[in-house]
Amino acid sequence: MKNIFALLLFIFSYTAAAQIVINELDSDTPSTDDREFIELKSTTPNFPLDGYVLVFFNGNPGSTTANQSYYALDLDGLTTDANGIILIGSSLVSPAPDKLFPDNIIQNGADGVGIYLGNASDFPEFTLATTTNLIDALMYDTNDADATALMNLLGVTAQYNEGQNSLQTTQSVQRKNDGTYETKNPTPGANNDGSGIIFNGITITANTADKKEGDNFAITFTTQTNVNSDLTLNFTLNNSAFTTADFTGSTTVFIPEGSNTFTTTITLTDDLFDEGDEILKIKFSTIPSQYKRLNDNIEIRVIDNDFSVAPFGTPLNPTHEIVSSTAPTDYYATLEGLSGAALKQAIQDIIANPAVVHAHNYGDIIEILKTADQNPLNSNEVWLMYVEESRSKLEFQDTGINTGKWNREHIYPQSRGGYTDGTESIPDGINIWLSTNANDILAGHADAHHLRAEDGAQNSLRSNKDYGLTGYNGPSGTMGSWKGDVARSVFYMAVRYNALSVVNGDIADTTVGQLGDLASLLTWNTLDPSDDFEMNRNNYIYTWQINRNPFVDYPELANYIWGSKVGQVWYSNLSTNDFVDLKVNLYPNPAKKSITISGVNEKATIEIYNTIGAKVFSQKFIGETKMNIDFPSGIYFAKINSGQQSIVKKFLVE
Repeated sequence: MKNIFALLLFIFSYTAAAQIVINELDSDTPSTDDREFIELKSTTPNFPLDGYVLVFFNGNPGSTTANQSYYALDLDGLTTDANGIILIGSSLVSPAPDKLFPDNIIQNGADGVGIYLGNASDFPEFTLATTTNLIDALMYDTNDADATALMNLLGVTAQYNEGQNSLQTTQSVQRKNDGTYETKNPTPGANNDGSGIIFNGITITANTADKKEGDNFAITFTTQTNVNSDLTLNFTLNNSAFTTADFTGSTTVFIPEGSNTFTTTITLTDDLFDEGDEILKIKFSTIPSQYKRLNDNIEIRVIDNDFSVAPFGTPLNPTHEIVSSTAPTDYYATLEGLSGAALKQAIQDIIANPAVVHAHNYGDIIEILKTADQNPLNSNEVWLMYVEESRSKLEFQDTGINTGKWNREHIYPQSRGGYTDGTESIPDGINIWLSTNANDILAGHADAHHLRAEDGAQNSLRSNKDYGLTGYNGPSGTMGSWKGDVARSVFYMAVRYNALSVVNGDIADTTVGQLGDLASLLTWNTLDPSDDFEMNRNNYIYTWQINRNPFVDYPELANYIWGSKVGQVWYSNLSTNDFVDLKVNLYPNPAKKSITISGVNEKATIEIYNTIGAKVFSQKFIGETKMNIDFPSGIYFAKINSGQQSIVKKFLVE
């Protein structure tokens, strides 16, 4: 009896397995690969896909992960339509996919994809390709040589070129009735030969610009052709924290017979709570089988108008001495009276103390930055360092597309630090951490003292370059409000980790363990002094890592380690370099042909620097003095020195 049961089970499994194939694949779509899809087809309509899994394999023979899986997707709960079609893809694919995967997820080739009996858990990342439980497979490329090793592992004899017509970003690989494939214009959600049932498509239309609490907006539903009987369906707006309490308005659609459109108005609730910015998602509920969703999951940002404002300024308009250091009493006491190598070692003994310091992972950094880099002017935003602007915390980059998104910028780049992908991306939270020490270079991957919220595209432009005159200097037209912050982060990393250093000059971007340019960074440290924004983030990061950036608390320390005071003995009471008791003024600001300095009654020197740290003017003076300048329009920094005191003034030349 058991043998008969086993035979029947085998026959059933084989019959079911033979019913599903890969019907179409579009791996390379215009610009940012946000319209990728894969389409499956069953030989009978309405075929359930429970127990199946899609697995994508890297076929690049030069890769260390060649012939191994990079993504697996369970198909449980899905059913093909009346034409036997199921569509899986990015959110911008039309018709709307029956199951979504992230943008830019499918590699362009030479690569492969297979349908297996099993679950995604059977194919963790880097699983070697196999024919075991394989139902169907497709090898494809975009003008690449055949990946023969992967073809053999998947048991296929042909690899199909999506780019064979020199139109790889606008065409797809499609199965023909004889089981071979051809390349032509995509036909997502439909039979490749144009046969079969033609569904009446429904489109959602709405103004997707950001909305504020209290706003109202229209949503219109339109069918391709007039409906031949009354159509009633529902939609939802709920998404994570955005619920029915956050809006009013009907979510029922009614299109009467003979018509093809319906519009409803939604009003966003204006409450008194700071819930943070949210995303509503216009999404169809179940629709009748004769209709197709031409789009779905339409997102609209809802900006909360109940945000809070901090008492201190942004880096672009900095304030000082409003935020006090939360360093414990005597945190830096062991530095007193030391100089040179002994001083540097004493700093490291504090900030890399294995008995005290906590190491977290790369996933935790997202949550850390949402608070550490919070925009002082709006608690629902982060401040983006290089581009000197704010962005909603919602806009974190979680796909391959970085336009309009923010992500995690390593000031000491991953490739230069030697800790690329050195920690996990799944957050553990503040209460789970590892001990660390000065030789634990992998901890640098997620050390929040050198990670900042940054515009995704600008992060890519910076890449792994040095800083300085011939290195990275930020976007054109910005004011360089981040340069001192960068310098102090690099100084921290060069002391915290034995494998890292900061050196003079612009060195090769492939050099591991060294970053330049020291001279520029020392200048930036002076011209852009530590402010309340930096002190606030230093305080917050301390609550996670139980260490601080000493160069934020005492910027002058850098000169004792690398600069003009190397070899001199450090005492914290000598670290103040501002004119504490004098009011030094520089006017007019903006200036044109001249500036005047007042408030200095002793012999003094003024040095003027441009935004890339180059000195463009120097003059000795005493008392109130007018100075003629002939500078191009732009931002400048005036460093005024008198005795052991100095101060930096920022001014604009029109």
